[in-house]
Amino acid sequence: MRLLIHLQATKDQSYEDMYHHKLQGFIYGVLRDSGFGMLHDKEGYKFFSFSNIFPIKDMKEDEIANLIIASPNRELISSLEGAFHEFSTNRKGINLGEMSFELVKVKKLETKLKRRDLRVLTATPVIIRIPERNYERYGIPEEERKPRYVYWRPKYSFEAFLKQLSENLIKKFSEFYGSELKNYDLFEQFVFRRATATKVVIDGKEYVMVGSMWEFIWSIMDEQQRRVIEFGLDAGFGERSSLGFGFVNRVGG
Repeated sequence: MRLLIHLQATKDQSYEDMYHHKLQGFIYGVLRDSGFGMLHDKEGYKFFSFSNIFPIKDMKEDEIANLIIASPNRELISSLEGAFHEFSTNRKGINLGEMSFELVKVKKLETKLKRRDLRVLTATPVIIRIPERNYERYGIPEEERKPRYVYWRPKYSFEAFLKQLSENLIKKFSEFYGSELKNYDLFEQFVFRRATATKVVIDGKEYVMVGSMWEFIWSIMDEQQRRVIEFGLDAGFGERSSLGFGFVNRVGG
């Protein structure tokens, strides 16, 4: 389930590229106020994702921008919806770095997919890490090996990307629903768009996250695939979804 949030710019302003950690901090603040503050310190998957503020461009005063927050946890989305309605009613300001907004409208959206002719586009980069134990398997060059993991990038094995992407999504799905879903290939066709490098701030330190943008296509999928991919549209594809990565949108279906 998703929340589409309409934001109104309170001044003429430039689009700030490194606002992600501020947006994340804002979302965690609203989660805390709505009874889900424990997610901040939760180990492992947090089961929510969010988009960029879009469209990505400089804004004039009173211009409308949008934000989507998604989660397979319907209770979380309903609680956030109530908290955001308070922002709208009380005309609370939202400051994200140098960008300032008022919340003007919140709309709840269902995430439903059909099983044929489906296209999904990444709206934020997908982050995949190759663990150190798999360096030999995927032929990671000696001079590029780092302790613990390296970020997948196009020059590395596509098998590594596909395996980690499918396993990550199945693991999240299984943990959320308490199931024992076995690993299998969730995906059918891939269109690589571009590689990315995004600066983020975590605990006051700046890091570069290496990711990639994709289009995913299915001519037909079985019911289990549909359920897991539908879940992924809310929980996010790949890693670091609660930092704003791996947010995807349905194009057809």
